Amino acid sequence: MDILYLMILCSVSLAAVFLVVFIVNARKGQFEDDESPAVRILFDDEVREEKEDSGKKNGKEEIGENNKIEEKSE
Repeated sequence: MDILYLMILCSVSLAAVFLVVFIVNARKGQFEDDESPAVRILFDDEVREEKEDSGKKNGKEEIGENNKIEEKSE
């Protein structure tokens, strides 16, 4: 019977830890943006031509969400 009390205490403690972690992340805004990851895949990446002096062979680079190209001010 003692093991039953120990298991109940451990499960309630673990549930309390998960609840605290959830509340902390919810206050930080972790769960705010739930729509854009599903919609982001629908947009095409933009294709931009580079100038000849950039050293690229094909002259085009993709601008995506993960590999953005900063334009140089000349």
